[in-house]
Amino acid sequence: MLIAIWAQDKNGLIGRNNRLPWHLPNDLRFFKETTVNHTLVMGRKTFEGMGGRPLPNRQTIVLTRDKEYHADNVLIMHSLDEVLAYDQENEGEIFIAGGSAIYTEFLPHCEKIYRTFIEASFEGDAYFPLMLWNKWQLIERKQGQRDEKNPYRYYFETYERAGS
Repeated sequence: MLIAIWAQDKNGLIGRNNRLPWHLPNDLRFFKETTVNHTLVMGRKTFEGMGGRPLPNRQTIVLTRDKEYHADNVLIMHSLDEVLAYDQENEGEIFIAGGSAIYTEFLPHCEKIYRTFIEASFEGDAYFPLMLWNKWQLIERKQGQRDEKNPYRYYFETYERAGS
């Protein structure tokens, strides 16, 4: 099953220079707890922005058009169809983890969404693609705990495709 996961500010911003524009440790913990022991799919720029190495205890698929691209300890794929075939051949959840073009390509195939919504504005250069929210049903919204390390008001939201 394909699942999209991302954090965004109130304007839909998701990145700055292939990195997160904010520091929100509770969201990073949520991402880790949600994706551990599963598969992550991300574009090459997102992968390299995270240090160019896979996250522990997750299978990472790097999607790139570059047929010569190589990175250690990850699967390299070159198309949506390759990832969809991988999904059919393997059990478990596959998390789509960015960037913008990857979300645009994969959202029509996702059955679930985990979104961290941050009620603040940041500077950046990558935005989440236009969403057709009428195709999704909010099934859970939980306010994140604020403290000195997590200063913003934010929510963990879970959506399922409407009619699923």
